Amino acid sequence: MNSPLTHFDVRGQAHMVDVGAKAATHRVARAEGVIRMLPSTFELVAAGGASKGDVLGVARVAAIQGAKRTSELVPLCHPLALTRVAVDFELDRAASLVRCIAQVETVGATGVEMEALTAVQVGLLTVYDMCKAADRGMVIDGVRLLEKRGGKSGDWVVPA
Repeated sequence: MNSPLTHFDVRGQAHMVDVGAKAATHRVARAEGVIRMLPSTFELVAAGGASKGDVLGVARVAAIQGAKRTSELVPLCHPLALTRVAVDFELDRAASLVRCIAQVETVGATGVEMEALTAVQVGLLTVYDMCKAADRGMVIDGVRLLEKRGGKSGDWVVPA
């Protein structure tokens, strides 16, 4: 019986999926997540006045670096030549949260979903790291894939 879990061989042992026979296509993935914080911490982030400087600027660079280093962090991910990583932050003052959205692209034989998800997590972890002196109770939440395009399995968008 074939398992839908492609990272296991017929004996149930973990392996890196062979993508050698797959066509190189343009692949895109978008992911998001949020970090919730105290209103006073949110104001520090929004004003760019945290003691460590521009929190979101540093978090953006960290998210990009996270996408680029995904294969070093997630054991069965293929190292990929990324063609684009874009990271945006949205501030929600009413909810005292920061949303991170990452879009990752490549032309290759495997998708970039893991790179987009890693970018979001690393970006949000960086916000936490830079603000933890003011608020150790911050919560990272809702990290998810929003969409993926390209490849044999086709396009996927999070259900509405």
